[in-house]
Amino acid sequence: MFWEMLKGALVRQSRKMFMVAITIALGVSLTTAMLNVMLDVGDKVNRELKAYGANITVIPRAASVLRDVYGIEASSGKTGQYLQEADVGKLKTIFWANNIVAFSPLLETKATVGSDDITVVGTWFNRQLELPTGEVVETGIKELKSWWTVEGNWINDADIKGAMVGSTLARKLNLHIGDSVEIALPGGTQREALTVQGIFNSGGAEDDQIFVTLPFVQQGLNLPGKIGKIEVSAITTPENELARKAAHDPKSLSLKEWETWYCTAYVSSIAYQIEEAVGDSRAKPVRQVAESEGTILQKTQLLMLLITGLSLAGSALGISNLLMANIMERSREFGLLKALGATDRDVLLLTLTEIMTTGLVGGIAGYFLGLGFAQIIGHNVFGTAVAINGMVIPWVIISVILITLVGSLPAMRMLLSLRPAAVLHGR
Repeated sequence: MFWEMLKGALVRQSRKMFMVAITIALGVSLTTAMLNVMLDVGDKVNRELKAYGANITVIPRAASVLRDVYGIEASSGKTGQYLQEADVGKLKTIFWANNIVAFSPLLETKATVGSDDITVVGTWFNRQLELPTGEVVETGIKELKSWWTVEGNWINDADIKGAMVGSTLARKLNLHIGDSVEIALPGGTQREALTVQGIFNSGGAEDDQIFVTLPFVQQGLNLPGKIGKIEVSAITTPENELARKAAHDPKSLSLKEWETWYCTAYVSSIAYQIEEAVGDSRAKPVRQVAESEGTILQKTQLLMLLITGLSLAGSALGISNLLMANIMERSREFGLLKALGATDRDVLLLTLTEIMTTGLVGGIAGYFLGLGFAQIIGHNVFGTAVAINGMVIPWVIISVILITLVGSLPAMRMLLSLRPAAVLHGR
């Protein structure tokens, strides 16, 4: 009898139940989309931010001490202030190798162009590097500084006589694409003529510099196989108290804290592992970049949670209005049920079953609709698909139950207050 009454009620009230299902589906779809994006947004936001430069700088350990204590930079040429170019590939052998998305060695020096003193930077531009594991990766300054706007072309690493000039310096020296620029490196006996293949705009200090191939500077300074530093762009996890404690002194961690820190992609743990892999080095996180990434990610996730909460609240409000109107229209029906002997509990059970059945249908439809919304967000905002996370399903179920019950409360109170004699006499 109960199921026959339920079926009849759903058929008679199909249009209003359909509106309730649509309201629930819209709220659940937004919840599903936001939760899936939020759980997958960390790597995507970090990958987007990686396009704006390195967040770890690797320098010689001796140079780090001199710079921190005496303010002497690594390019000063002091003994032991260079890293080995052959060690660069070791960056991709650490535990978090897959989180290192781009890196490039640099060797800076002062040089003269005409009567002007300028900074010349030797680096990799687009190097295919064979790792100790046998894997081949493509990296270099082109990957690391992908936001640069370049007039002309990027240099090929095999073109030792090519140069890329910063936009500010190019205007100062009146250089254009295809021009020849003569550079005298420190200790050199003659000037070297380089062809300007590209003029770049970085929006930073690099606009006053000339970038050339690494072998050109190594040969000019008689430093074969030496580099001054390595700039690294890595995907990291926002730092917390544990990460800050480890960054201050890793030895202060307990064994359990050490394992957690070492096996989490904090910028400090990645830097520590780089120091382990690259001999006699000091990996220093670029704090402004690393902390900004964490702040942006946390605020993005908070925004998504707020949107999810507001969508659920809006759905609950919409359900409440629809159900209140439904109860008012069916007041004679419920009054008759009570007059025939149905208890408040019986009437509530029937009505809640109707609502929860409708909520189930709306929730299922909303979940799959939300998966579609998540992919639209992923492709339009991040240019890639969003991973479907199974952890979202329990939260969707809880959301359906929550908004359905909360939205039903005013209608249930009205239903309990109905008096058979009053409603059957039209009052």
